[in-house]
Amino acid sequence: MTARHAADMIPVYSGSDGRAYLACDDALAIIRAIAASCRTLADDPDCDLHGAAAAIDTEADALACRAIERTT
Repeated sequence: MTARHAADMIPVYSGSDGRAYLACDDALAIIRAIAASCRTLADDPDCDLHGAAAAIDTEADALACRAIERTT
């Protein structure tokens, strides 16, 4: 299966309480990737930051959907 979203590659685990969790290393990787993207976009004079923010929101939505699927 090919990932449709970058967030599809992030492992989501179900805890004993039935909630969805990310490993700390995975959460750190997400934060570092966002920071790297921000630095790259800040240096690009042709960058549409609103478009970039929308893409990040889309990935967050995809991850949220996966977390919900793990808990239902």
